[in-house]
Amino acid sequence: MKYKEYKGINYADIAREVLQRWQDGKVFERSVEGREGAPSFTFYEGPPSANGTPGIHHVMARAVKDIFCRYKTLKGYQVKRKGGWDTHGLPVELQVEKELGITKEDIGKKISVEEYNKRCKEAVMKYKDQWDDLTEKMGYWVDLQNPYITFDRNYMETLWWLLKQLYDKGLLYEGFTIQPYSPKAGTGLSSHELNQPGAYREVKDTTVVAQFKLADKDDEFFLAWTTTPWTLAANTALAVNPAIDYIKVATYNPYTYQPVKVIFAKDRLNYLLNTKAEGIPLSDYKPGDKLIPYEILEEYKGKELVGIRYEQLLPYVPPTGDAFRVIEGDFVTTDEGTGIVHIAPTFGADDFRAAKKAGIGAILVKDEEGKDSPIVDKQGRYVKEMGEFAGMYVKNEYYPAGEAPEKSLDVLLAIKLKEANRAFKVEKYEHSYPHCWRTDKPVLYYPLDSWFIKTTAFKDR
Repeated sequence: MKYKEYKGINYADIAREVLQRWQDGKVFERSVEGREGAPSFTFYEGPPSANGTPGIHHVMARAVKDIFCRYKTLKGYQVKRKGGWDTHGLPVELQVEKELGITKEDIGKKISVEEYNKRCKEAVMKYKDQWDDLTEKMGYWVDLQNPYITFDRNYMETLWWLLKQLYDKGLLYEGFTIQPYSPKAGTGLSSHELNQPGAYREVKDTTVVAQFKLADKDDEFFLAWTTTPWTLAANTALAVNPAIDYIKVATYNPYTYQPVKVIFAKDRLNYLLNTKAEGIPLSDYKPGDKLIPYEILEEYKGKELVGIRYEQLLPYVPPTGDAFRVIEGDFVTTDEGTGIVHIAPTFGADDFRAAKKAGIGAILVKDEEGKDSPIVDKQGRYVKEMGEFAGMYVKNEYYPAGEAPEKSLDVLLAIKLKEANRAFKVEKYEHSYPHCWRTDKPVLYYPLDSWFIKTTAFKDR
């Protein structure tokens, strides 16, 4: 076989020449048909969505896919490659809703379901020609003449049939978990989605070291730090590490100037108090002094604090079960905060697990259907039971453009706690926080009902 010699190489011309030869000779088709009866290696492409234009990352991913298929062909397999189009899901819906200036709540009101579906089907294949052109030019071999399309009825009915088989085998079940949730997109997010580049961003949030008053003690408090003050109304427990050293300190609240005794991890003394005030008599303190004196009264191991009860911090909604006591948490550290972690079972995976293990209830209300729901609705707003804060979004980013209040919910809650002698320290804190890749808005950790396939039943296979 002779190979053409190229002089003064023009790679674009060479590419066009090779592609033309492949097309004229139906090389891809013959590589499949010519191995009829050979062992099969079947490839279904993880389908792209044609409502967005292809990028260089698609070229890179497809080059890797193509290598495996060509390798298997060279090893003698019949390699059928089936292309596909992902035509379902939120990216398409969000694009159409943005174009029409509507939200999910408007479907069936401002626009019929039929018209909405029609617009989605039109939008989802918007850039198909560009995808086909890229596929051909990069030499990616895949059957685009007979693709699987996820809005096709045959495809959908096949999936329903498969789900029915799993259900009949007892492998389909409904579960309740705390998941990353995007209020603006109206959907939960997978760990894969949160691990995408750019999902975690540096943000500055209002943080609060809250004072949780011990039951039957007038001036004694546990100190717990949070970067999400809006979750404090859902608090039902405080977690300590049994092995950590804790101290009780007599001092003064820096906002109300009232005398207090506060309990926190010994290693966090430098964060919570100014050590330059060490040795100043408590009696010398005058309201407004920059140096606030303190005196260490007692020292404990965390295990000695377990079981102590305290009062509800923000008593808008009563708990569903046992609540407001100190529990064990091996995840508690002294790297940040106070060494005591505030537990809101409805808004954190660790919180949910720790509370469940300790038999701690949650703060729940009834929704319109009479189901138990958290104090934040799926749009990211406090529910009506939350008094003067009802209807406020827990993140200012959730408000429509130009409608966010000057003082966020976190700031207003911090002010309320300061005035009530329930905040020991309030400050801005820069940290990394996950955002939804579809909407660029912060996510919440939220309780969601979800359906799961019991893959663990076959883990040994």
